[in-house]
Amino acid sequence: MTDTNTTSAASYEFYSRMAGFTAGAATLMLSNALGLWGEFSLILTIIALSYPPFVYVISVRFLNQLSDQSRRGLFICFDALMVGVLIAYMQFSLLPSLLFFIMVNTSAIVIGQFSVWILCVFALAVGAYIGGYLFGFQYSDHNSLAINLCTGVGIAVQLGITGFFSGKQTKLLEKLHKELKQQQIEQKSLSRKIAKYIAPQIWDSIFLDKKEVRLETQRKKLVVFFSDIQGFTALSEQIESEALTELLNNYLTEMTNIALKYGGTIDKYIGDSIMVFFGDPKTQGAKKDTLACVAMAIEMRQHMKVLRQKWRAQGVQSPLEIRMGINTGYCTVGNFGTESRMDYTIIGKEVNMASRLESAAEASEILVSHETYSLIQDKIICREKGSIRAKGFSRPVPVYQVVDFRHKLASKTSFVEHELPGFSMYMDTNRINNYDRDKIADALEKAAKRMKEQNQMKG
Repeated sequence: MTDTNTTSAASYEFYSRMAGFTAGAATLMLSNALGLWGEFSLILTIIALSYPPFVYVISVRFLNQLSDQSRRGLFICFDALMVGVLIAYMQFSLLPSLLFFIMVNTSAIVIGQFSVWILCVFALAVGAYIGGYLFGFQYSDHNSLAINLCTGVGIAVQLGITGFFSGKQTKLLEKLHKELKQQQIEQKSLSRKIAKYIAPQIWDSIFLDKKEVRLETQRKKLVVFFSDIQGFTALSEQIESEALTELLNNYLTEMTNIALKYGGTIDKYIGDSIMVFFGDPKTQGAKKDTLACVAMAIEMRQHMKVLRQKWRAQGVQSPLEIRMGINTGYCTVGNFGTESRMDYTIIGKEVNMASRLESAAEASEILVSHETYSLIQDKIICREKGSIRAKGFSRPVPVYQVVDFRHKLASKTSFVEHELPGFSMYMDTNRINNYDRDKIADALEKAAKRMKEQNQMKG
């Protein structure tokens, strides 16, 4: 389309330029017949008639990579240079010189750039100086009616053609503007569709030109989150696939909205499993990223109560629960794959650890690694759960169960939590079964009695 538009614009300019220089050639031939101005009229006539086709060929074949404005500005300066030489040859005869000046001046003004107009006037002066040097600096006050009429009619035709094709170009530009606007609408629509397959953070990085789309990776400290629905496989055998699909999509939508709320990057969905990471492409630092991830997990667990009520109203009786695993550590993040097909994801043993924690978690449980626990313990209450044997890890891995935010639990009269070197206690009386209360009371009394005995022995 660009080449076609360039050719069309060059054609419009050719007709306008041909009319102007034909007027000049006619003036020269008439002056030769009248014996005016000198002996070079025939040579200048040939140059005037050859110049427009020459410019057209150069414009289309060699300068089509230039913008229309640049190309037109360049050649209007050459036109002015040629007209300056012609004016000098005509011995600066008042009316013909004025008419040719108006022709060049109008052509420069049509371009709409002040700098082009200044260059045009300068080129005209340079051309007049060159012409004066070649033909002599002479002024003729000879006013031939035939010369004036010939020049006037020729310039009028040129200006008419210039105005006509300027109108044509204006219509062409309006058409191109409409086509461009339609393309922008289509591209926005397409981009919105594609955005549904890419994490918003990655999408913004690409389209704001902050991230190069190429095969590259880097090591960064990230927070990795995995979750799935316990009991989902059994449920899939009990209800129709259409109902299961609707339930799953509803669940993924709700969980995704929560993840985006806390700034998580959605890596992938694997059935009912969700993988999210924090720390890339944007990060607030390891501590804040970890707190955001754990806060997200707590809200997801809380929101499952709402979803269970909704599903129960739809006839789903299975008590679906979410289980989650979180780990913090250095991972390799970036584009993996080939130049034609890339996947933006993370890999590394820390990713595997988060997956193992999720698999080891019980219903409604959030398990975190020691690295994660050390970053959140001042804000989040966690309980030690001992160690687990994780596939791919030679040593037992210490894990912690996320309870809730400290400021939330502090307001509950049913909650008691205390931790010192060699001592750790967490108790929520609302969750203790009646038949366990006496056992817990006996254990606390025995522990207190032993502490007093040890104090007496030391005393």
